[in-house]
Amino acid sequence: MPDNVQGPGTDRAALRADCANCFGLCCVALTLTRSADFAIDKDAGKPCRNLQEDFRCGIHTELRTRGFPGCTVYDCFGAGQKVSGETFHGQDWRSAPRTAQQMFQVFPVMRQLHELLWYLTEALSLEAARSLHHELRRALDETERLTHLPADAFRELDVAGHRDVVAELLRRAGALVRATAPRKKKRDHRGADLIGARLRGADLRGADLRGAYLIAADLTGADLRLADLIGADFRDADLSGADLTTSLFLTQSQLNAAGGDAATKLPPSLGRPTHWAR
Repeated sequence: MPDNVQGPGTDRAALRADCANCFGLCCVALTLTRSADFAIDKDAGKPCRNLQEDFRCGIHTELRTRGFPGCTVYDCFGAGQKVSGETFHGQDWRSAPRTAQQMFQVFPVMRQLHELLWYLTEALSLEAARSLHHELRRALDETERLTHLPADAFRELDVAGHRDVVAELLRRAGALVRATAPRKKKRDHRGADLIGARLRGADLRGADLRGAYLIAADLTGADLRLADLIGADFRDADLSGADLTTSLFLTQSQLNAAGGDAATKLPPSLGRPTHWAR
């Protein structure tokens, strides 16, 4: 369940979690491991103890204080309502228990496809990647087609192979955009261990931070415009005063995992997490 945010909406509404029209799939289908993120252990397929009969979270407004900050970071990109309303035609796992196992298997696959749709939609809005728009559009249409497959077809779907194809296309798109950044030397930090790094005020314009570990990094006042942030781990990173207005492939869940303040500059498609300092 993504954290509540305050910010303008976008035209990607279908790729945002709509918990009111979902059967609490993230609260049932996924495994939880007792840690700083989750207060309990829970096996996949077992409802969380906080899930109510109406599929709502009983402690939604207290998740962080009750030991479930991981729930505020998780984002299904709208896969929950797609599986609940379309793939299983509004038939929930409680009233039709025979569908439960299959529904819980379909959900994480659908979530991956919806995440790809989020990135592809953004890539198609990038003017510097116009030369790839035909390929990007074709990939988006194919990904969208896969989301409408019947439940039985998900068992045979090679989602990992499809992700690899899309990931390479997104990498190429990101490279074209990053090349327009004013920095002469574009830093390559792909998959880098930057845990706890002191990057206060760093000029990271056009940097490749794909999959970088920025856990607890100090990015106060850093310039991350045109930086590729796909898959970067921002857990407990400090983004206070940072500029992310034109960062590439940034998601709401990444922001929800980090800390920031009123001076943090965000893309218009994302909102300021409610737990950030004002």
